[in-house]
Amino acid sequence: MEAMRQSWTDERLDDFREETARRFGEARTETARRFDEVDRRLDKADADIRELRGAMTAGFSQMNARLDALNQTILKLGGGALVTFVVGFVGLIATQL
Repeated sequence: MEAMRQSWTDERLDDFREETARRFGEARTETARRFDEVDRRLDKADADIRELRGAMTAGFSQMNARLDALNQTILKLGGGALVTFVVGFVGLIATQL
């Protein structure tokens, strides 16, 4: 193994500076590439979420329509039962007089 140098020459410092700048440049390039990949994936996730939100909205609209129809059916059946009860009660009273 080479012994440690006690002093740095200008040429050696220039080499160190260039190598350090090169490596930081590579690190910046790699970091930018990874951020671009993350941005691309987040954009895809946003699009998927928007698609799901649209599907959910359509599903909830259908469910609301079905619940409204069920509510109308219950009201009609309840009203019919009430009218039948009242008519039967009135008929019972009329036959007892």
